[in-house]
Amino acid sequence: MESVSLKDLMCTRFATIHPDMPVVEASSRLIKLEMLGSPVIDDAGTLVGWISERECLQAALQVVYHNQRVATVKDLMQSDVLTVSLEDDVLSLAQQMLAAKPKIYPVVDAANKVLGVISRRHILNMLDQKLAELSRKAG
Repeated sequence: MESVSLKDLMCTRFATIHPDMPVVEASSRLIKLEMLGSPVIDDAGTLVGWISERECLQAALQVVYHNQRVATVKDLMQSDVLTVSLEDDVLSLAQQMLAAKPKIYPVVDAANKVLGVISRRHILNMLDQKLAELSRKAG
């Protein structure tokens, strides 16, 4: 398992979401990429927050059913975001994901620039492939 790194598993294709963007636009981007959430980045690509389907759903309900103003991402985003780096251990992250932690994390470099995202599904997919390999070797 030491040969598997976050770089091998993470997804570099994530929704590009900025703080001043309307939440309804961020929601549309999440839907198109079938993502549960995405990092919110500034113009330099630095992480400034996180927005999930939950916040987008909240904003959509306000607009559609309550005829309230359209919020911007910075109004609803989470600003205290748990991150991981490429050097983090995959198995330790998997254990952390079993607890009441996020299902998906931004992967950042030392300057807090977003490199990609890693989710439970990415790790589960890798483990599923490892189990298939073990099964083939045993059979």
